Amino acid sequence: MRRIPALFAAVAIAEACSWAALLIGMFFKYGPVGDEIGVRIAGPVHGGLFMAFLAVTVLQARAARWRWWVTLVALACSIPPFATLAFERWARSRGLLTAAAEPATQS
Repeated sequence: MRRIPALFAAVAIAEACSWAALLIGMFFKYGPVGDEIGVRIAGPVHGGLFMAFLAVTVLQARAARWRWWVTLVALACSIPPFATLAFERWARSRGLLTAAAEPATQS
């Protein structure tokens, strides 16, 4: 459970980096070069990281017991470019990237 916040942050950053790679690939596809190799490589990578962000967001929301609207905002931030970075920084600054306290076990 303690690894989920770190995983969330890593996936959020990776998803934003994949957006940058995809946008650069699109620039070269539709711009001066006209070659789509960048999009063919960055597109599937970005798609996989997008899906990973959705999954890890749900895991983090359950682990930290986020309110429904925080979870909804996090999921919505997966759509615009680089919004996962903004959400990750916002959530970290408010202490949302922690696992909820686990109940003590009786021995």
